[in-house]
Amino acid sequence: MSDPRGNSPENPWPVRSIAVKVAQWIDRLGSVWVEGQITQINLRPGARTAFLVLRDPAADMSLSMTCESELLRAAAVPLQEGSRVVVYGKLSYFTGRGTISLRVTEIRPVGIGELLARIERLKALLAAEGLFDQRLKRPIPFLPKTIGLITGRASAAEHDVLTVARGRWPAVRFEIRNTAVQGPTAVPQILEALAELDRDPAVEVIVLARGGGSVEDLLPFSDETLCRAIVAATTPIVSAIGHEPDNPISDYVADLRAATPTDAAKRIVPDAAAELALVTELRERSAAALRGWVDREGRALAQLRSRPVLAEPLRLLDQRYDEAERLRTAARRAVDHVITTQATATRHLREKLTAVGPAATLARGYAVVQRVSGNERHVIRAVADSPPGTQLRIRVTDGAVTAAALGSQILTTDRKESPDERR
Repeated sequence: MSDPRGNSPENPWPVRSIAVKVAQWIDRLGSVWVEGQITQINLRPGARTAFLVLRDPAADMSLSMTCESELLRAAAVPLQEGSRVVVYGKLSYFTGRGTISLRVTEIRPVGIGELLARIERLKALLAAEGLFDQRLKRPIPFLPKTIGLITGRASAAEHDVLTVARGRWPAVRFEIRNTAVQGPTAVPQILEALAELDRDPAVEVIVLARGGGSVEDLLPFSDETLCRAIVAATTPIVSAIGHEPDNPISDYVADLRAATPTDAAKRIVPDAAAELALVTELRERSAAALRGWVDREGRALAQLRSRPVLAEPLRLLDQRYDEAERLRTAARRAVDHVITTQATATRHLREKLTAVGPAATLARGYAVVQRVSGNERHVIRAVADSPPGTQLRIRVTDGAVTAAALGSQILTTDRKESPDERR
């Protein structure tokens, strides 16, 4: 690419040099096999060259192609716009127009078997990545206020979804995005509509709806880019593509798979009449259950009230009263008996104490002799306690006698005292 003369504002390259260099670089690529979807065929009657546009179904990119007109006419399967093909050719750069074109020498239509095999390979790849995992499925709201609908313009699928949904719940709202649902422009348009609805905070669920069709017609809904966009969306998505036997990969990555567009409307929009009937039924069942509970509790209360303890609540008190009176009488008798017994014992003790007390002894003729020493008085217990001349006080039963000791006499223990001496 370098030039010994250098390249500068003073020494620019002419257009022809750039064009020739680009043509040389492209020519180095050689012949290649390319897969894509035919989006345009320009075959004029009598012309030897046909012009085609080959588009990548997973990206908004295309490539111009040219081929011999006989190559198209001799194709085993008639080619038309939307056909998936594999072509073999060599890139050419036309220096006069500054365009690149793929000069095709062989065109092979992608058959149904090959398409199905590719779909199965993509399905296995996405399953291995965990995109079919049920834990990734987002719950569908019970009553979405606004539903995003991506479908073909004025299609039967759109009519079925709107008619069934509004018939079940008239207040439901739709944000409709009409796109191509087959052909080379379907995937980009669906991706754009999906991104737009996913950004709308009012849309609570998005429905992809399309009627039935051939494997080629349903190919956009098995596109890898679209499937990954469905998984990456934050809004729950319902796939309602084709009929029951049709299973594009979008059915596996979507949060809910509906057999048909009509089935999708039934599964995301509740039936107002059915819900009202259910509410009525539940109300009746609740009332019946409440009445049954009240009846059971009433019977239980009646059984309790029929028991003797509740039928005659004072009867037990009367029985307890009689028992309490009997116990009180018995207690009174026991107390009276104890008091009487103790009073008798006390009287006997008092009589014994009286019999042996000082007053009784004095009454029997005994006397208590005390020695008087000033204000002190001491009972004389022995002869030595009253020497001669001691002032004495002799207490008898009716008073006291003052005397003086004149002498003393010690008595022996074997001699009995006469009554006069004891006095």
